[in-house]
Amino acid sequence: MPDGSGSTGSAGLPGSGKLSSRRVYSGKVISVDLDTVQFPNGTTGDLEMVRHSGASAIVPVLEAEGKDPVVLLIRQYRYAAEGFLYEIPAGRLDEGETPEECARRELKEETGYSASDLKLLTTIFTTPGFTDERIHLFVASGLIAGTSALESDEILEISPTPMSQALEMIRSGVIKDGKTIVGLLLAARAAGHE
Repeated sequence: MPDGSGSTGSAGLPGSGKLSSRRVYSGKVISVDLDTVQFPNGTTGDLEMVRHSGASAIVPVLEAEGKDPVVLLIRQYRYAAEGFLYEIPAGRLDEGETPEECARRELKEETGYSASDLKLLTTIFTTPGFTDERIHLFVASGLIAGTSALESDEILEISPTPMSQALEMIRSGVIKDGKTIVGLLLAARAAGHE
């Protein structure tokens, strides 16, 4: 049975794994490899693999009166989506950076807030059919306001949203981003809002 660790190689399956790899593109955010792979059934094939350093994403929860906490969503321009998407703050890991360090940095850069409490919810594969990217999902509380430091290609606005409204935005299709959907659903479950 696979261990779910996401390690490369045979994942415990005899006779399977990478036979060769050739880098065909190296970029700022991703690289692309052409891997020749032996599959668990003994056949071989070529796979185009997008390599990514991984990322962290954060569900920032403001203290709220009553039972409906407010989460800090961002409305961010995404060229690939041809417009704006509602998302939770996120960003890729820098070399040598832990997922928690990345989460704290990205929360501060994108929202200006720092968190006194940060808890890992889970780690997900974004699209395992063609990329090894994993996103570590956190929930942040005890938020302390500060100043954001956006990069030049980050066009976004902060959108404080009650958790109940965010969940309705998922149900109605307003929130379409995968990491945001998973993060909000897990954070809501952890807080008793389903």
